[in-house]
Amino acid sequence: MNGGVNGVALTVFILFFLAVTVMGFLAARWRKAENEHSLDEWGLGGRSFGTWITWFLLGGDLYTAYTFVAVPAAIYAAGAAGFFAVPYTILVYPLIFTFLPRLWSVSHKHGYVTTSDFVRGRFGSKGLSLAVAVTGILATMPYIALQLVGIQAVLDVMGVGGGENTNWFVKDLPLLIAFGVLAAYTYSSGLRAPALIAFVKDTLIYIVIAVAIIYIPIKLGGFDDVFGAASEKYTAAKAGGLVPLEAGQWTYATLALGSALALFMYPHSITATLSSRSREVIRRNTTILPLYSLMLGLLALLGFMAIAAGVKVTNPQLAIPQLFEDMFPDWFAGVAFAAIGIGALVPAAIMSIAAANLFTRNIYKDFIKPDATAAQETKVSKLVSLLVKVGALVFVLTMDKTVAINFQLLGGIWILQTFPALVGGLFTRWFHRWALLAGWAVGMVYGTVAAYGVASPTQKHFGGSAKEIPGIGEIGYIGLTAFVLNVAVTVILTFILKAAKAPEGVDETSPEDYTADAGDPGVEVELPPATAGTSH
Repeated sequence: MNGGVNGVALTVFILFFLAVTVMGFLAARWRKAENEHSLDEWGLGGRSFGTWITWFLLGGDLYTAYTFVAVPAAIYAAGAAGFFAVPYTILVYPLIFTFLPRLWSVSHKHGYVTTSDFVRGRFGSKGLSLAVAVTGILATMPYIALQLVGIQAVLDVMGVGGGENTNWFVKDLPLLIAFGVLAAYTYSSGLRAPALIAFVKDTLIYIVIAVAIIYIPIKLGGFDDVFGAASEKYTAAKAGGLVPLEAGQWTYATLALGSALALFMYPHSITATLSSRSREVIRRNTTILPLYSLMLGLLALLGFMAIAAGVKVTNPQLAIPQLFEDMFPDWFAGVAFAAIGIGALVPAAIMSIAAANLFTRNIYKDFIKPDATAAQETKVSKLVSLLVKVGALVFVLTMDKTVAINFQLLGGIWILQTFPALVGGLFTRWFHRWALLAGWAVGMVYGTVAAYGVASPTQKHFGGSAKEIPGIGEIGYIGLTAFVLNVAVTVILTFILKAAKAPEGVDETSPEDYTADAGDPGVEVELPPATAGTSH
């Protein structure tokens, strides 16, 4: 750390922050709807976004401050094992090509706003729907927290907020201000705000990465010197050099696969998907989103560059912001910091909206006020989006920030347990609703207990997401092990319950709903009984 405030970088950062704040509030007038008091408009942008807006929105949603800070930080601290994020984003796109268009079609046909809406309609089970909703909210909280950690890392490197001994309020005041602005324009503009700001965010990120991948290696003597310095550090630390040790290969593979399965189970991923205007928009996006994986691979190399540049930080999350401050001119460091900061604001906004929609549609409306009007739903969702962000802020201010990536990995363990109900339900009605609920419970309990038992040098509990796989003896991703247990319980209990002729619930969907497009006759958003004010 250089000490003091980097005035030039801070000024550039503030200018960009003010610009996107203005855009966030003006977004309420962008594609202005006739009826703003509905979740379709506030929470899904009117389901009207085309290919490029959806691409930027999904990119802004999935490639976050976590990407910019935590992925290269993991490589800086642990070596090539941190590259797991690159193969998992490659694996995920063929996977989502098979099921996201089906989800869009059935959701558009029936007016579903959340994954829990679909699960309730498909299996006729409010209990299963509630489980999916609670899991989504639970998994989203640490993900939002991770975005706030990204903002805080940038502020720390710029010298804003004082040192560790500063009064907590003064130290965290800049983060509180950023949080307040985020909360205000999300409340005002809904999903349109992050959709508009995503253009700025992604443009900045591409510019910063393009410059960094050329400029920094030149200053460090070339990629030979960069990789040489990294290899020397890892070899000395017995961390396996530039490839994972053999003992860590199961962990690497299972973490990549499990993360790929989990990524589009997150509520914010589905919210961005359902905001698009047609099935074809989703199909096109699954073919062009891999461009972000190319960016991610280049971004991950920044971890090696931080080693070669001699960056020394006690918190690995500060490594890349510190690299930018050390290597870039002050004005461009400000641009890079703005890219990270805005890269946190966009997904945090979408995540809070998605979590709020889950609460409103699948807890408030299903269990508290079944006759809620569209305007009441929207009002509740706006208020809950604020509460979700407050919860995430408390999460950040009270938890150990040096293990920020583990917050998100823990959320991945949880959200992966909704895969059988969501993706399984998109292709078959064979699974019994009670079996799916039991499988979810087993996966959640095992995943949480196993993660609780993992220690690290800085944490006694929840210190990581890998543990010995029962029956195999290798160290693997806890979320994938929990998922396998989940599926096994679901399949076995389905056979038993079907043999016992247990009631299966009513399926309100039909086969043609899963391939319908916006232009097909009769495929305008219909409100099923649950969304019209009565209960299933």
